[in-house]
Amino acid sequence: MVVTYGEALVDMIEMPDGRFAAVLGGSVCNFTQAMARQGLAVSYLNPLSRDEFGRRFARLLGDAGVQLASPAASAQPTSLAVITLDANKTPSYVFHRHGVADRDITAAQACALLPAAPRLFHSGGLALVTEDVAAARAIAAQARARGALVSIDANMRPLVCPDLGAYAAGVKRMLAEADLIKVSEEDLEHLGHAGRTPLAAARALLQASGAKLLALTLGADGAVLLTPHAAVALAAPSGLAVVDSVGCGDSFWAGLLSSLDEGGQLSAAALAEIEPAGLERALRAAVACASLNLMREGCQPPDRAERDAFLRSGRLGATRAV
Repeated sequence: MVVTYGEALVDMIEMPDGRFAAVLGGSVCNFTQAMARQGLAVSYLNPLSRDEFGRRFARLLGDAGVQLASPAASAQPTSLAVITLDANKTPSYVFHRHGVADRDITAAQACALLPAAPRLFHSGGLALVTEDVAAARAIAAQARARGALVSIDANMRPLVCPDLGAYAAGVKRMLAEADLIKVSEEDLEHLGHAGRTPLAAARALLQASGAKLLALTLGADGAVLLTPHAAVALAAPSGLAVVDSVGCGDSFWAGLLSSLDEGGQLSAAALAEIEPAGLERALRAAVACASLNLMREGCQPPDRAERDAFLRSGRLGATRAV
């Protein structure tokens, strides 16, 4: 089973006419839904609110097949993010995260909800802010002790933490305990790699972390997948009818990890020996999932059938070694 820990928040997204639409989101919740839609068994540890948004989250995740691990709804309200889009449809965020439902759980309570033998533990995003990262590390350590691979998506949001240095230090400590890492160009800058090319910075982070695999997302330029022994890149497909990029990174990561699972490569031993062909297959699945989400409002990750149809469509180019 895949186990996830992190935020479930409502994205208030600016529409072209200036009004805001409420869309259920949050990086970890988006990933949770996306993995379930790829056909994997997923358990979400954090409590949901008993407010109307929380009930909608429960329906959304339940419809995707996600198991809600927390036994009761929280009396705290649902987290909120206000999202505005620039001319390139790139989102910026303002967060309302004090006294909210997804933070209404202790590390000990979350550890008690872990299954006996999880295959993968995933966290990241707002679970890695300075005041919360120690709890995320403790839960990840317990999941690892029960046999799980640890997946971390840095997905940093500096506006949430006034002390970027402390925030980055906590994220680095978390990444040092990960088997699988996802970062963006912006994450690398926040982590102190400004001045290097993104690829050089990603290689340095992979080496420093000791992770088995790292994915670097490059927005419209596609993505790169690295291991200690190989690296492959894939450009983003052209001609997509872009709506917005909310949730694209989460859909990308779910597509990649689910492809590794399908190929029997979602284990420490298999990742240590993965061939370039396996990396290429996983990267193509990841970019396909991100591309489909990019053409939808908010985070609406594809299911496996939609992903496979996109892969058959020939819209993706060739991968290349880097």
